[in-house]
Amino acid sequence: MYRVLLHNDDYTTMEFVVEILMYVFNKSPESAAKIMLNVHRKGIGVCGSYAHEIAETKVDTVHNLARESGYPLRCSMEQE
Repeated sequence: MYRVLLHNDDYTTMEFVVEILMYVFNKSPESAAKIMLNVHRKGIGVCGSYAHEIAETKVDTVHNLARESGYPLRCSMEQE
């Protein structure tokens, strides 16, 4: 299993991060807000734990959506 992580930056809006968490990771608005605050305050937030291929797809989806919206949002994955 692999953890998918979002990384803080100085440009991506909090609202966009919440939208990503709800759309890509199927989080509730409350859960998405909590993860977004972790990203904002701690520099990183865990979006979920997935099989390797699913985690890779989610990382790619986040990067594509961020790029399309003009944000430098970074997403990564690490083995548990």
